[in-house]
Amino acid sequence: MQDPNADTEWNDILRSKGIIPQKEKEVSEEDIIDMVEKTIEHKSKGKGLEEMTLDELGEHEDEIDEEEERIFQAYRLQRLAEMKERAQLARYGDVREITKEDYVTQVNKAGDGVWVILHVYKNVIPLCKIVNHHLTNLARKFPETKFLRSVSDVCIPNYPDKNLPTIFIYCDGEMKKQFIGPHEFRGTNLTQNDLEWMLKQAGAVKSDMEKPSSQVRDVMDRSIKDSAIYSKDSDDSDDDY
Repeated sequence: MQDPNADTEWNDILRSKGIIPQKEKEVSEEDIIDMVEKTIEHKSKGKGLEEMTLDELGEHEDEIDEEEERIFQAYRLQRLAEMKERAQLARYGDVREITKEDYVTQVNKAGDGVWVILHVYKNVIPLCKIVNHHLTNLARKFPETKFLRSVSDVCIPNYPDKNLPTIFIYCDGEMKKQFIGPHEFRGTNLTQNDLEWMLKQAGAVKSDMEKPSSQVRDVMDRSIKDSAIYSKDSDDSDDDY
């Protein structure tokens, strides 16, 4: 006699005629996870698994059956591993002041894959203060990147004030990018978004921001100026004939 649970065309015909009962739907691991999430969400006033803390996850372990508990424990371990990884990456979060003696340790030997942003500055220069303010906020936003600063006379003796502010960007002990002088920073019009975009373009921060409108305006302004210069040069050349 043919197995009524077998997946055959004949059994499909028999099921459609009501001769044999419909085959029970197989429950996959994804279905179980979905059921766990719905159960927990219902009993935790609308919170999903991904929104719960480890303590909250622990509180609801006794509200599920044996099979669901296996999936639940696996999910909890996964969350724990993700949190541990984020904690290891987020080891900075502020702008640290360094001296010349700290340079090799803090910059060149920062560690494998660590991006280092060093601001060389002087407090008497207004744009340096603006850059320091923005870097403080960005350091909190991107704690996996190492943000440093150092007074120019302390870090690089006889470093010209005309080169300030300066930002050096390193990774794996090698300089990847440098921004030297006020013209690199749009002057005192520099916004935090502008600076974030510059650091993103250099690869120093993992930002998902789009190009700031101020940067777009700068490109347009330069294009207009270039066009005006070209036009003037053309007029001057016409006068020569």
